[in-house]
Amino acid sequence: MAIPNVRRFRIQGPAGQWATLMAVVPKGTDSDAYLEDAKKRFDWKAWEEMQNKQFKVRVGQQKQKKAK
Repeated sequence: MAIPNVRRFRIQGPAGQWATLMAVVPKGTDSDAYLEDAKKRFDWKAWEEMQNKQFKVRVGQQKQKKAK
């Protein structure tokens, strides 16, 4: 089930990579000011580590058999 009133923002990092921010912005809030603040606070190093960890391939552990 989706969260109502979620807005998606695409921001570009210093190395040219793109990330998507999802946020619930209250009515009457300046979304441009929010987006600028979010760009300043976004942790690109942690985002890059998360991306690398997500596609990491583990080798060998699936092939181990239990010795009887």
